Amino acid sequence: MRLSHRRTHHPLFTVSVLLCALLCPTPADATDASDEPDDGPGTSAEVARLYEEASAATVRYEAGQRAAEVQHAKVRKLDRLLTKERHAVDVLHGDLGRMASAQYRSGGGLPQTAQLLLADSPEELMRGQRLLWQADLAVTNAVTKTQRAAARLADAKRTADRARRSLDRRNERLTKLKRGIESKLETARWTLQGEADRSVAAGQCRGAVRLDQPETDSTRAWVTPVETYELSAGFDSAGARWSHRHTGQDFAVGIGAPVRAVGAGRVVSVSCGGGFGIEVLVKHKGGYYTQYAHLAAVTVDQGDRVDPGQWVGQAGTTGNSTGPHLHFEVRLTPYLGSGVDPAEWLDERGVSL
Repeated sequence: MRLSHRRTHHPLFTVSVLLCALLCPTPADATDASDEPDDGPGTSAEVARLYEEASAATVRYEAGQRAAEVQHAKVRKLDRLLTKERHAVDVLHGDLGRMASAQYRSGGGLPQTAQLLLADSPEELMRGQRLLWQADLAVTNAVTKTQRAAARLADAKRTADRARRSLDRRNERLTKLKRGIESKLETARWTLQGEADRSVAAGQCRGAVRLDQPETDSTRAWVTPVETYELSAGFDSAGARWSHRHTGQDFAVGIGAPVRAVGAGRVVSVSCGGGFGIEVLVKHKGGYYTQYAHLAAVTVDQGDRVDPGQWVGQAGTTGNSTGPHLHFEVRLTPYLGSGVDPAEWLDERGVSL
């Protein structure tokens, strides 16, 4: 599934969230999501569905735009060719006019008998008349041929114009459809975020939302944690938002964007309190751990096995977050402070950010 990134406004956080913003969760603090009742997919499923629809609408819209550009270029080319043919017709008509004037000045307006009587050499007169007639015929044929070509081009341009107008109308409909889906998605996103904020404020994780998983590429052992994104804060960067240096890599994505396990592993904790908000921690072969934080919803429970590319949650802006994004960490242990650079770690596994 192809996702498109949209920047969104920052949500208002509850007092409870702000009070726990400086606390960092560990597996010991984690709440097992399976202990809480699963209310069903609800808003999470609606957001996922709208993401699919928005992605499909974007693909159709972009294809329509490309087709329209091709058609516009074709119309512009036909315009240039038609102008050229019409200019050629005008030139040939001018040639005919000049030939007629020359004929008149040389006696072409006199009767044939009078021209024979006045000519010094009848043979020379006949030869000149024949040459003029041949030239006149050649120009007339050229004019006819060029006029036919211009007529064909005019027909082709009318057909191309009709196709262009049809594509433009189709693209207008696609634009309205795309905007309508995106508007619904935006509303659903913030509904999902509101639900997430309430669960964080209460300190109780909602149960895992079991969404239909996408088909994954089984040939790839490692993938990026989100499919489409913009990189924001990097590992070990400094900033006023952190008491120490940044411990992971941030991916700017919209609320509800599917968050994927970067590789095969087992979920060791799902928690929803503290500065990371709703988060998932996965242990991988070799002893490394990956963390997915500031989520709006989770799609796995503690103990679940995950495959590369499998959804573990949906992005959000819970906890100590200034806007929708995924905070992604790679750790040597389950605990905060043992992180390594996620970009370098993924690059060593064939995944470039």
